[in-house]
Amino acid sequence: MYAIIKTGGKQYRVSEGDTIRVEKITGDVGSSVELGEVLMVGGTDDVSVGTPLVSGAKVTAEIVAQDRAKKIIVFKMKRRKNYRRKQGHRQPYTELRITGVSA
Repeated sequence: MYAIIKTGGKQYRVSEGDTIRVEKITGDVGSSVELGEVLMVGGTDDVSVGTPLVSGAKVTAEIVAQDRAKKIIVFKMKRRKNYRRKQGHRQPYTELRITGVSA
């Protein structure tokens, strides 16, 4: 059984046992979270599509890690104007292990 969930402005296709990285969710490592914005639930033969959400469906997950992604460099420059700006950024994320999908 799989589900399409929405969190952090993005959509993910998940099934039990998957590990995904999502935008930062508050919580401690090892704690359980419930993802309620389920857009679609599918299985072997039946598919439920929500309008916009599937009522009664939920996905439970366990927080595996709270970390920050690899650093990216933001560099701005205007040629011949002596304008340069260099800035680094590390986006925080939460790594989740999906423990259950229920319709």
